[in-house]
Amino acid sequence: MHCLTDIPFKLEPTELMPRAHVHPQGEDAAAFTQLVERARAVARPKALYREVFIDEKGADTVRLGSVTFTSRMLRANLDAAERVFAYVATCGHEMDEQAIPADDFVSPFWWDTIKAALLGAAMQYTLEHVKRRYRLAKTSSMNPGSGDANVWPLEQQRELFALLDGVTPHIGVTLTDTCLMLPNKTVSGVLFPAERDFRACQVCHRAECPNRGAPFDEALWKSIQHE
Repeated sequence: MHCLTDIPFKLEPTELMPRAHVHPQGEDAAAFTQLVERARAVARPKALYREVFIDEKGADTVRLGSVTFTSRMLRANLDAAERVFAYVATCGHEMDEQAIPADDFVSPFWWDTIKAALLGAAMQYTLEHVKRRYRLAKTSSMNPGSGDANVWPLEQQRELFALLDGVTPHIGVTLTDTCLMLPNKTVSGVLFPAERDFRACQVCHRAECPNRGAPFDEALWKSIQHE
């Protein structure tokens, strides 16, 4: 198990303003800049990961140590893999400990935008760290709940957290009864060596999703359906 708790990040107000819909010369620029400065003072993005060798592969299951995951797409993606790197990366619970006025519509949105930037820094650092440490070339990843619901069910967050020794004691991320993670700007999944790039968007029918990073792949979708 490896904890990454000293992750570098850069929060520049002018770079974040387009994401927050703030005009650099607008009346909100000063208030947004103050919020970024506040975040910069308290933010501690973190990540946790574990190298796990694959013990067994079934028709649509993969056993990692004592934990079995059920996902035909995960099984297909790991067909040639011998190990994975299970991970959780987060903006840091410190961001949720700050009092942001709930009755102010704009400030919570801005704060979430800043948290997303911190999560991005945590993910980028973790990926580079793992690739450098284990001398990996091309990699891909999968996340419970990404793509259509049956691709890799969100409920298997529980198994992933069990594989990572509960996560909370290490980096402060908690899992709710409905398998959502807190802080909300947190991502979990498995990273694996891969010859081809895979994105959950390829097996997701939500055409209007604002975060879509790849077009839907009908052939790939059909390949994971049970006949």
